[in-house]
Amino acid sequence: MSIRQLFLLGLLILGLGACTATGLGGGTPEERRQNIQQMRQEVLAELYSIKPDTRVQIGSASGYAVFTNANINLILASFGGGVGVVHDNDANSDTYMRMGEVGIGLGAGVKDFRAVFVFHNDEALERFMDVGISVGGQADAAAKAGDLGAAIGGEAIIDNVTVYQLTQSGLALQATIKGTRYWIDSSLN
Repeated sequence: MSIRQLFLLGLLILGLGACTATGLGGGTPEERRQNIQQMRQEVLAELYSIKPDTRVQIGSASGYAVFTNANINLILASFGGGVGVVHDNDANSDTYMRMGEVGIGLGAGVKDFRAVFVFHNDEALERFMDVGISVGGQADAAAKAGDLGAAIGGEAIIDNVTVYQLTQSGLALQATIKGTRYWIDSSLN
């Protein structure tokens, strides 16, 4: 399979994955918002059970975001997509968003994970909402199905933003450089 064919396959999977693999893509806008809210509550409950101190960290931050992401690694390319919500603690408001990512590097597998971003100041929150782009490297391994297996993801602190990654399920081994774009979902806001 050529690089171009891999890229096109990845884009197709990205589109399908953003809608179906996360389980949040169908229904009316109100149903989708409710599904995203439920996902947020489940992810935060899991994070608080793993790292209880994050409850205070999130409560005292300027805001936070919770995203669900399906990621596909096809030898030299990585693709992902998902949905989420950003909560501004000061305004007590939510903004629904989408995300897409593409990367290059070595990897194989499929991974379904959740990401929690904690914005420690207003500037970090505003930058995320305005720019919505991150570029970086990632190396991880995941072999998880339900409560079985293990995943190495973890925590990163960059420019007043702490990011937690929780793997839900999947089998993946990857070392990639990827770019991720987050944007406001106009159909849900």
